[in-house]
Amino acid sequence: MVDPDRLRRILKRVADDVEQLRAYAALPSDELLAERERLGNIKYLFVTAIGGCIDAAQHVCASERWGPPDDNADAMRVLVRHDVLGEDLAETMTRVVGFRNILVHEYRDADDQMVLSNVQRVEDIDRFVAALNELV
Repeated sequence: MVDPDRLRRILKRVADDVEQLRAYAALPSDELLAERERLGNIKYLFVTAIGGCIDAAQHVCASERWGPPDDNADAMRVLVRHDVLGEDLAETMTRVVGFRNILVHEYRDADDQMVLSNVQRVEDIDRFVAALNELV
């Protein structure tokens, strides 16, 4: 069974990170591109916010005994199979997890424009948080 306190804590951290990302999204792109420190902070906030989404998904899968997902992206698909997420949101979150992998593991260069375009789409993470909050 899901530990509601643990899941709330995880989702609160994600929501806090998203709030900061949203504040950055309100700034002009050229201003963000001109300040390397801000871009670094945005990348870090993405890593921690998406990491929290992964933690939440893995916690739900494990606590509900739905079997271990093959990887972090598969955790999102497991949530679909158990009607926690809709197909569209799970597909979006799979791409979000892929973006985190680019930032963390440098599978390819995370150019600044890619980072800024993702800052404009933080509502995807909001939708994930809202869906998992339904479990607590």
